[in-house]
Amino acid sequence: MIKNSNLIDIEDSEIYYISNLFDQKQSQAYLNELLCHIEWKHESIKLFGKQILQPRLSAWYGDQGKVYTYSGLVNTPISWTNPLLEIKDHIEKLYQVKFNSALLNLYRNGQDSMGWHADNEKELGSCPIISSVSFGASRLFKLKHKYKKNCRYTIQLDSGSCLLMMNKTQEFWLHQIPKQISCLEPRINITYRYIYV
Repeated sequence: MIKNSNLIDIEDSEIYYISNLFDQKQSQAYLNELLCHIEWKHESIKLFGKQILQPRLSAWYGDQGKVYTYSGLVNTPISWTNPLLEIKDHIEKLYQVKFNSALLNLYRNGQDSMGWHADNEKELGSCPIISSVSFGASRLFKLKHKYKKNCRYTIQLDSGSCLLMMNKTQEFWLHQIPKQISCLEPRINITYRYIYV
């Protein structure tokens, strides 16, 4: 059990959640900083043979050479900013893990979303450790088992929260951020990762 974290009891997974890793003041400060100073891009991906714009903005930061490829996008890292390093250091000390890269997503409002997927690209290794930090609007995080049709779970990701997925979670589960039309405020999500190549 990881100290100060709540283990979420879901089969075929190891997921921890802290709802208030950062307090309201810290969270608002990080949200403002990231909105203004991250090099956001509106990327297109190939889906069902067509190029479409992703329903969110994104950015890839990390150690030099830690290239990450997903959905046909080749992401070359931008050098770390001080706030991203501060957050990373805090999580690494809490969980006793190491990260060398981060994917940032900006959900401008409830119209922006992320479809069903697993973070299982070869660069992440056989048992990826993904630490997901949220600032801004609360959004639903949905999980569904790859092989058990009625096995699903939903978590409300609050501002300042941290969700850690590890061991076989990516092997057995898909996750998504669905549209929430009633949500009018932005949310930034940082998923810290370790790239092995």
